Amino acid sequence: MTDTKQVLVIGAGYTGVLTALGVARRTKARVTLVNPWDTFTERLRMHQTATGQRLAAHRIADLVRDTRVTFVQGWVTGIDTAARTATVSTMDSPIPYDILVYAVGSTTDTSRVPGATEHAFTLNDPDTARRMADHLTASRSFLVCGAGLTGIEAATEIAESHPDVRVTLLSRGEPAEMMGPKAHAYLMGALERLGITVRSGVTVTKVLPDGVELDDGEFVAADGCLWTTGVSVAPLATRAGIATDATGRIVTDPTLRSVSHPEVWAVGDAAAIRQAYGVMHGTCQSGIPSAAHAAANIARALRGKAGRPFRFGYVHQPVSLGRKDAVIQFTFGDDTPRRWFITGRLAVRYKETVSSSPIPTFGLSRRLALPPRILATTGGRRNRGTLAGPPAGY
Repeated sequence: MTDTKQVLVIGAGYTGVLTALGVARRTKARVTLVNPWDTFTERLRMHQTATGQRLAAHRIADLVRDTRVTFVQGWVTGIDTAARTATVSTMDSPIPYDILVYAVGSTTDTSRVPGATEHAFTLNDPDTARRMADHLTASRSFLVCGAGLTGIEAATEIAESHPDVRVTLLSRGEPAEMMGPKAHAYLMGALERLGITVRSGVTVTKVLPDGVELDDGEFVAADGCLWTTGVSVAPLATRAGIATDATGRIVTDPTLRSVSHPEVWAVGDAAAIRQAYGVMHGTCQSGIPSAAHAAANIARALRGKAGRPFRFGYVHQPVSLGRKDAVIQFTFGDDTPRRWFITGRLAVRYKETVSSSPIPTFGLSRRLALPPRILATTGGRRNRGTLAGPPAGY
């Protein structure tokens, strides 16, 4: 291996930063990390930002300082797989690469229901979350559309931090229906305790400035609306001719390389990674190990060695119910529920431990080649909802 190899990482979320640091730690390659924003966004805590809580700000340039990672702020607007270059909005010329890491993540998809893009808030970025926090201060009623784990965490956070706001949770299915019956019952009790109105079995067909319309014609009035259902991945890879699935995620082989372009690796929510139980769903719990594994395999590839297959099993479904309560459903590897679960203060401490800031992990990755198995319990929230859906991102 020579030190002239160019590794380009698109996206500086949990998986992109970890992959970039991992490659820089293991190899002599020149690593370029591209991201539209210059600060690191803790997506798992965006619901806290949306309710007015202040979180620590971390500059991406500081996270990669004194490593072989160069940070470039800008949007990647195109990938040329033949020339092996990527066009960046802030650069006069394309950035070349020998290896491309696709870590663009995902966002809530508002395109499938009229008015959702124009009138609903999302937790896609900190600017929108902060606007929602300002809006909540003048609201008396608020809707959360989608009762997946993201919607539940947002609804409980709003209800706890703004007790004068009437919160309604709208969903086609039962909230957190993937949990075991006892954990699910505890979660439903917490929603009732916080005064959240749950309306399941409904479908939102239109979002308006002052409420939503349901499929039976009913109008539900509210001062604001948060959209948490459905996931979308950026079309960059599809437009570049890289093999993707129906949602735009890059289809990978067992080593996390693209099945159509072996110089491309994909990690996290933007990768369609198949395991024995099926294609993994987006979650920080699986994304961070995929990033560490990709970094290790890229190092092997640069040394002329074969990559190792990625194997991952889920461990838990940790859900915050405000700042003072939580429920943790432990799972089998395929994410189906085990009998074990914990609740209350113990669950809060557990959740804060496994979903704590990734900054210490990034710091370790600068000094050590962390094996993926060490990171396998981090995070855990599913990036999918239950109201109108599916997988848009970068």
